[in-house]
Amino acid sequence: QVQLVESGGGLVQAGGSLRLSCAASGRTFSDTGMGWFRQAPGKEREFVAAINSHGGSTFYTNSVKGRFTISRDRDKNMVYLQMNDLAFDDTAVYYCAADPEGTFTDARDWAYWGQGTPVTVSS
Repeated sequence: QVQLVESGGGLVQAGGSLRLSCAASGRTFSDTGMGWFRQAPGKEREFVAAINSHGGSTFYTNSVKGRFTISRDRDKNMVYLQMNDLAFDDTAVYYCAADPEGTFTDARDWAYWGQGTPVTVSS
């Protein structure tokens, strides 16, 4: 069992930056991959970024490459998503996820989820 709690969302102007945090607890945090997804109203949950159990490999959807950075701090049981150069299309509820089983870009393959933190980007 893994519990995830996101924080750091809010309102930001286009071109601005925001850092999301995910606090993990429960069974061994270091043994699982971690990811971030987002979901805008009326849209499917979309893969954003993932990081492997050791933190040595990261993966991003094309639309955020060069702008977003996923990282993890094993000692603090934390995962972060640094978001720079935000655009209106980044507006969504952002979810932290843990323990991918299959295709990590598919939300249905992740075992654990946080409640989400909303990000609103204004023009």
